[in-house]
Amino acid sequence: MDTLLQCLPMIFFLLLTFPQPIYGKIGTSVQYGPPFAPTACYGNDLSQFSSGTLFAAAGDEIWDNGAACGRRYMLECISAPLPGTWIVPGRVIQVKIIDRARMTVSPASKDRTTIVLSDFVFALIANTTATDIFIDYKEYA
Repeated sequence: MDTLLQCLPMIFFLLLTFPQPIYGKIGTSVQYGPPFAPTACYGNDLSQFSSGTLFAAAGDEIWDNGAACGRRYMLECISAPLPGTWIVPGRVIQVKIIDRARMTVSPASKDRTTIVLSDFVFALIANTTATDIFIDYKEYA
């Protein structure tokens, strides 16, 4: 059991680096930075930021009157509207919705987007100087 626990970080890293096509819906994503709390889903509960949780805020397209809270989405950056923007093609990440994009404490880099990623998560799939990116996403059960 201890060996398995020691291997978990490596397994997590490998899952993040191997390309896995999603073929879900196409949307847009932007980023936001701290402070992240309070959130529309969990208020000031700090457990929502537990180690290893990649989190995001839901745009109106997926908010679903708050039903998006706790949903997990698989997504990957497929391109950026600004030519020359560095992206990581094929890198698939899983995020948990913990907030509503219109209500984040720290404003998003752009309005009207599908999913707003924390700045750390955004940096995993695109250059943080990008204002927005196009994503392929689907809900992950």
